[in-house]
Amino acid sequence: MSAVRTQWASPVCLHFPRFSTSSRCMGGSYAEIVVVRHGETEWNADGRIQGHLDVELNEAGKQQAALVADRLSKEPKISAVYSSDLKRALVTAETIAAKCGGLEVITDPDLRERNLGELQGLVFREAAKLSPKAHKAFLSHRTDQDIPGGGESLDHLFQRCTSSLQRIGNKHKGERVVVVSHGGVIRSLYKRACPNGKSGGKVLNTSVNIFHLCDKEWTIKSWGDVSHLQQTGYLESGFGGDKTSG
Repeated sequence: MSAVRTQWASPVCLHFPRFSTSSRCMGGSYAEIVVVRHGETEWNADGRIQGHLDVELNEAGKQQAALVADRLSKEPKISAVYSSDLKRALVTAETIAAKCGGLEVITDPDLRERNLGELQGLVFREAAKLSPKAHKAFLSHRTDQDIPGGGESLDHLFQRCTSSLQRIGNKHKGERVVVVSHGGVIRSLYKRACPNGKSGGKVLNTSVNIFHLCDKEWTIKSWGDVSHLQQTGYLESGFGGDKTSG
């Protein structure tokens, strides 16, 4: 089954005026963190679960990385670029860093995708048959449910990735920085900022999601912006960036 790639419609972007930065966080006392999902991989296109496996960008993903880099280079100055140490995120981050003044990418394993244990490497639609216990654990509504084969619970993912972003925010108050990570991580960051809000929906490849961190107060400025992808389009499935695929 070939992947369906949306060439272009209207920009996919949600703005959050009700989550605007509070008055006590004005005057440069907050960090603006531009969180970007990595570019597309062949495994995204095939519907194959990646997790901690180190899958490289495909040609579409490299083009997406170049386009988001070009976009960010024309926006307010970036002070630092952070990334997961997995290649699909790191190469996306390196592309952005090179375009935004030749910055050095700072890697943090806490920004890695969720470890999905025995499910890693499987095509998602075949996972229930090939690894039923792991598939059942993945679909569990319990956030403390680990996945067989060394996989993480949602609670563990949430703790490690939100702690990482908090450290970055504390270090870069008054600055604008980029963080390149993965679908599962970015959905966890959304939950931290909007614990009682609706789901953020699919996190598309190289989507731009802007957070403001003021001490321990998190707000979202904009979400899911892929307006830079007019040339390449994006996977309509959002595989790897939706709740059904980790």
